[in-house]
Amino acid sequence: MGDLHQPAKKEHPISTPAGFAEVLRRHRRAARLTLERLAEVSGVSARTLSDMERGRSKGPQHRTVTALADALGLADADRRQLVELAREGRLRDRWARPSGLCELPRSVEDFTGRAAGLAWTGELLRAGDAPGAAGVGLITGSAGLGKTTLAVRAAHALRPDFPGGVFFLDLFGMSAHPLPADEALGLLLRALGVADQQIPGDVAGCASLYRSLLRVRRVLVVLDNAAFEEQVRPLLPGGGAGRALVTSRRLLAGLEGVRRLALGPLPPAEATELLTGILKERGASDDGPAVGGLARLCGGLPLALRIAGNRLVSRPGWNAADLAARLADEERRLEQLSAGDLKVATAFGLSYEQLAASTRRVFRRLALVPGRTFDAALAAVAGGTSIGEAWDALDELVDLGLLHDSTSGRYRFHDLVRLFARDRLQQEESAAERDALTVAMTSWLLRTATTAGRWFEPGYGDPGHAAPDAAELSSAEEADRWLRVNADNWLGALRHAAGTGRFAVVLDCTESMDWFSDRWMHAPHWYEVFTLGVEAAAALDDPARQAENLNMLAWVHLMSRDDPETTLLHTAQAMDLATRSGATTQIALAHHHAGGALRRLGRLDEAIASETRAAAIHKTNGDIDRYCHCLGALATCLRDAGHHAEAMERYLDLLALLDDDRPGVTPSVAAIVRPIALARVGECLALLGNRAEAVVKLTEAIGLMERVQLPVPQARSLETLAALLAEEDRTGESRHAYARAAEVYEAVGDAEASRRCRDLADA
Repeated sequence: MGDLHQPAKKEHPISTPAGFAEVLRRHRRAARLTLERLAEVSGVSARTLSDMERGRSKGPQHRTVTALADALGLADADRRQLVELAREGRLRDRWARPSGLCELPRSVEDFTGRAAGLAWTGELLRAGDAPGAAGVGLITGSAGLGKTTLAVRAAHALRPDFPGGVFFLDLFGMSAHPLPADEALGLLLRALGVADQQIPGDVAGCASLYRSLLRVRRVLVVLDNAAFEEQVRPLLPGGGAGRALVTSRRLLAGLEGVRRLALGPLPPAEATELLTGILKERGASDDGPAVGGLARLCGGLPLALRIAGNRLVSRPGWNAADLAARLADEERRLEQLSAGDLKVATAFGLSYEQLAASTRRVFRRLALVPGRTFDAALAAVAGGTSIGEAWDALDELVDLGLLHDSTSGRYRFHDLVRLFARDRLQQEESAAERDALTVAMTSWLLRTATTAGRWFEPGYGDPGHAAPDAAELSSAEEADRWLRVNADNWLGALRHAAGTGRFAVVLDCTESMDWFSDRWMHAPHWYEVFTLGVEAAAALDDPARQAENLNMLAWVHLMSRDDPETTLLHTAQAMDLATRSGATTQIALAHHHAGGALRRLGRLDEAIASETRAAAIHKTNGDIDRYCHCLGALATCLRDAGHHAEAMERYLDLLALLDDDRPGVTPSVAAIVRPIALARVGECLALLGNRAEAVVKLTEAIGLMERVQLPVPQARSLETLAALLAEEDRTGESRHAYARAAEVYEAVGDAEASRRCRDLADA
């Protein structure tokens, strides 16, 4: 009971260990010394002692602490305690203040563009601490695109958001010896204030300590020029307050939990703006168009723009036009893009040296590809390797930014990278090797193009006819796509073959395009293709084949150039050559194309006579496919001559012929002729006053044209349909048809017709 009357024990909170200031003050008082007296005895100033006891100086140097311990007469445990508390204070003090290590480089004052990239980094790095979010941004792209410049610019702009510090570390990813992860971690830990003796001796321990610091400290670490995933992975935060921004020429596809930004060249306006900003230092204005032209020659590559600008700034006597004239020479462009230690070729060379020997060979040989894009099949031919090995090489080149790829499986160079590849080819392979490679590549392209073109000849590939000799083109659809996407490649090969006197190969290719050209009549290159064919046949002194190519050239002037007078000149030449050589098919074709030109010129009686003669010859020859073409053309002449009912009867006869299996019209030919004939029936019905039925026929024809990809006739039929719908007061449908016609005209490059239809759609 007595215990109940005892006063309750007072509970104390758990005490924290005394700090250096408190322990020093206790020892001074125990020694009965004033600050001034301790200062006098120890040799440490009274001001410094006051800062220590007030906690303003938590970690004095070891020699200072030793002097104080001697003055206070401390020994053994008391002495060790004071020394240890001072050491811990020094560590905490180091963590709390900037170390000067891994300092962020300066940002260039004339930084231009990349607004989307800056916004991306700001959004990513300012984002809240979502659970599991690592807060890592990866900026990739080829040499010279300004990845580091963008990262540094963003880091400077974001510095206020990171009170714990902003740090920068070059990982030397393109050197022969990239910075090892353990060394990188050591540098970063020291920058974060960790003393050498506190840094673990293994990578796993360093990475764990590093992540623990970034989890609680709001810091941004810029990891520049990363080499590979294994180097970067230990340097990334594991979540929490810290953020990281990584740049690399490689895609680093194996990194998980990062957000990616792929840089491309600057658009023309931003490239010109950057160059203009650099040139402000000259104090003289350069001609605007000349600066824009110089920017275009730099291909939107910030490094090239910087070099060009620096060269002009350092040479006041030059102007932009002078330097542009030097860069216009492709053979010397890379040589000219050099200013001091800045060289575009050197930047590309660092990436080139990272490649396997087999990939370097593929890379430099791809410089000989005639067109702007290519696929793995052509890369295999260029590299003299298998398709599988070509895929591997292309993947490596894309990974390092030396090639750009697309979802369609096509690859392309940046213009300056192509020049670098060509330079490597000239330096590393002999002229004989280059010539042999060019012949092999052009031969493959022309052989494939010729096979692809023949897919559209009547009967080709059918049972009983010759089978395709290019296994990779197993259908007309594949052949069509190959010819379209590789047009600049096989056309370049055709030019080379013509220039080196391989005229028989040229003729095989041009003649194979006869039927395919009907499917792609708006393509801009047919004039050159068939002109090369005419010249090759003349060089071989083959009048029949010269007549054939002249007829195709006449077709080009009639269909895409709208030049009937020149068409008549070519058909007259073709008629003479075909007559002398007995080439009846070419005689008929000359009559047919002449009929089209005469119709355009309003000489309708002559046009009807020419088409009638052409139809008769084809019928006699048993060429039903070409006979169908002539029947349709004859009906069109009758329509234009005002014989609308007779014209419609001829079109209906043609449609009946196409639907009859007995004459043997080739399905691919029928697929093209049928929608055109159907559209002409619609036009005749309209001329005869039956607009409602005309709308039905035209609508059906337009659908068929879209299915078989006949954009030019489709656009014209849409325009005709739109006018009929307007006459029927179906205004909304009319506007829709005009708008669709405008789109198709625009797609085939007829800007004037597109504007006309657009205006009518908006009226």
